[in-house]
Amino acid sequence: MSAAETPQALPCAIFIIVAMSLAGLAHVLWLRSGLSARFRTPVDFSLTLGGRPMLGSSKMWRGFVVMPPAAALSFWILGSLHDSLPAWIEAGMWRLSPERYALLGFASGLAFMAAELPNSFAKRRLGVAPGMAPRNRGLAAAFFIVDRVDSVLGVLLVLTLMAPVPPQTWLWVLLFGPGVHWLFSAWMYLLKVKARPL
Repeated sequence: MSAAETPQALPCAIFIIVAMSLAGLAHVLWLRSGLSARFRTPVDFSLTLGGRPMLGSSKMWRGFVVMPPAAALSFWILGSLHDSLPAWIEAGMWRLSPERYALLGFASGLAFMAAELPNSFAKRRLGVAPGMAPRNRGLAAAFFIVDRVDSVLGVLLVLTLMAPVPPQTWLWVLLFGPGVHWLFSAWMYLLKVKARPL
């Protein structure tokens, strides 16, 4: 894809947020279903490092089972509708086949989940229990920001490696994406999927 085919920044950001939000909706519904309980195995297989969990019990395979295919499906649907969408939305999309969109979505969903793991690893090294915030206010504030931004950065990085993403799109997604992420976290807390809303 040439630079001339780079999508417009704001519509591209809207596309990314909408596509990932659709996948997030599927993610929440999956976590609420009984079927997801079969995949509650911790990602780190309960391994420890220095007497502390590698990642902790809150990072389970059930998220990885659904988020990549859900994102692949949402990207594929939007990619299939490319020519029938309003012009301003189409301006934020790439000229790709639906299959390529599905690949972008799968990679984005995988990146969304994987980007949270370094954050969990760091918390365990600091003695923060899974699903909890640090007691130190400064650390708690820092991790609050990281918790909202890590997955968003993972998605942006993978998309930029696979397709032209305008630099301004990064700014728009980083401005609004963490807020959307927080809304999903609050929703999962209300549904008793998460231990805390923040």
